[in-house]
Amino acid sequence: MLSRKFLPYVWMLLGTFAFAVMAVLINELKEEVPWQWIALARSSLAMVFGAALVLAAGARFAFIRPRILWMRSLAGSVSLLCGFYAMTHYDVSVVLTLTNMYPLWVALLSWPLMREVPSTDTWIAAVIGVIGVAVLSFGSSPSSPPIDISAATVTGTSNFSATLAIIASIISSMMSAVALIGLHKLHAVDSRAVVTHFSFVSTIGCLGAIGVMALTQSDSSPLGLPPSAAPATLLMLLCVGIAATVGQLFLTRAFTTGSPSRISVIGLAQTAFTMLFQLAIHNQRFSAITLAGMVLIVAPTAWVLLRGRAVADEPDPPT
Repeated sequence: MLSRKFLPYVWMLLGTFAFAVMAVLINELKEEVPWQWIALARSSLAMVFGAALVLAAGARFAFIRPRILWMRSLAGSVSLLCGFYAMTHYDVSVVLTLTNMYPLWVALLSWPLMREVPSTDTWIAAVIGVIGVAVLSFGSSPSSPPIDISAATVTGTSNFSATLAIIASIISSMMSAVALIGLHKLHAVDSRAVVTHFSFVSTIGCLGAIGVMALTQSDSSPLGLPPSAAPATLLMLLCVGIAATVGQLFLTRAFTTGSPSRISVIGLAQTAFTMLFQLAIHNQRFSAITLAGMVLIVAPTAWVLLRGRAVADEPDPPT
């Protein structure tokens, strides 16, 4: 039977798997549905599912207090909007490389925000994992254009969108770290209520993004909706909401009970999971560089899991 101290690592791994499923669905939907509507489906469905779970369990909703809940929800909402924009406006592998830098941001920010100095092995694991994501991106996207910010700002609208997507990816990564650190301080709030609150706030943000799109577009479909959505598209949108809810529940449980700087490293496994899904769905072949990147991602993840199990197996000090 798993020790309670080891459970946060398992929850994070399961949450990462669910988010990988969501990322694959987003990649399949981005050519059919505007990113604002995909984000709205993700947030609104998670809000409904989360509220239903709160009611079914007889738990209490949280809205105004604690204040740290708003830090988590607002930072998470900014991260969500920036991440969805980036994934639908630039090469997904490059976006994953940038957004998966959040373990380093967590390690850096946990020092001033939580007065928790990350251990040496946590720094090493985070750095190796991020390097693995970069190697994986390089190996899976040989045709990706180089990231040239100076050129992008001069050559036209498409390059401007790419530059904006890169900036959005970095902002998403930083805001994810802030949100995850906030989660660690929400021990007293039911995880289902935390998910519901975040989804409510992010739903408002998505509606605002749709409003901005309606004001800036001049075509016959001011809200950017396709003329008709196929049943398969609607089903994938539903699955995005389900995967997001499951992922958020596991992530919330992990970060409210485990060390953020250690738990966040496991999130790097999302890229490896996503690549495996792409292999199964599109029969994508991986180069030696891609496989090397996967090893660099899985290795620190496994190390943190083993270290977490070792800590969990240590007897508690006498009181």
